[in-house]
Amino acid sequence: MSHLHDLFHKTADEGRHAPQVSHPLVQEVSNAAPAAVAEVTSLPGFPVEEARVDSSSRLVYHTDPRSPAADKFRFLRMRLREYWAAGKLKKLLITSPLAGDGKTTILLNLATALSERGKRSVLVIEADLHHSSLAERLKLRDWAGLTECLQDDSISPLSHIRRVEPLGWHLLPAGEPRRNPTELLQTPALRLVLEKVSACFDWVLIDSPPVVPLTDAIALHQHADASLLVVRAGRTPQEAIEQTIDLLGQKKIVGIVLNGIERRNQPHYQQRYYDGGSRHDDD
Repeated sequence: MSHLHDLFHKTADEGRHAPQVSHPLVQEVSNAAPAAVAEVTSLPGFPVEEARVDSSSRLVYHTDPRSPAADKFRFLRMRLREYWAAGKLKKLLITSPLAGDGKTTILLNLATALSERGKRSVLVIEADLHHSSLAERLKLRDWAGLTECLQDDSISPLSHIRRVEPLGWHLLPAGEPRRNPTELLQTPALRLVLEKVSACFDWVLIDSPPVVPLTDAIALHQHADASLLVVRAGRTPQEAIEQTIDLLGQKKIVGIVLNGIERRNQPHYQQRYYDGGSRHDDD
């Protein structure tokens, strides 16, 4: 039986009823326990950056919280929170086999959902040093970030973290582009950065480059408790998914998000409920 069948045998049937872009469906794949979560110290105060969130940001959890898409992120949060509450999961790598699968969209919505309107402290680390896009997506100004911390281990990553409002989570951006991003992610400084920030946050979400074209995701995966794999329905080749699972290892992939399911495939009764249609009896 292939890795892909082990990980994905239910999502094919369930996905037919899932909404379209950014509507994730997670499939639990392993009972393996990632590294234990350290107790969170008191969160220091961070400067605030104001994001401009519109339709182009594709942050449906914030812009359309009553939609079927937002509810899928609540479901994803619920499943991941089980691992977090058991002390098995804090540092979560979010990646995909190929570019264009939608991993960054999933990450932004998941970070917003996990923050629970500020009840939980969530840090997003932009570790895709080849193609940093979060500042542009959220219309934030640029500031120093992960690259500078990896180049100079005397710089505390906490000094480059900002709280992003109105989303309620924190961001350590990629920082200034460099010619050697892959080498930077393979230095011992990465482990020190993650240890430092993990002590201050409930969740650390790592935005990773895609797995197949680069080795960066594998280096990042070694420092995470688990990985969440994002694939795009009807687009990501099966061979690329299989290769990604082989490279990351099945036991450390906590789930698969099936992205890009067409909304028209959603059952009429479900769409009517979310769109505020009339209710009958106590449904």
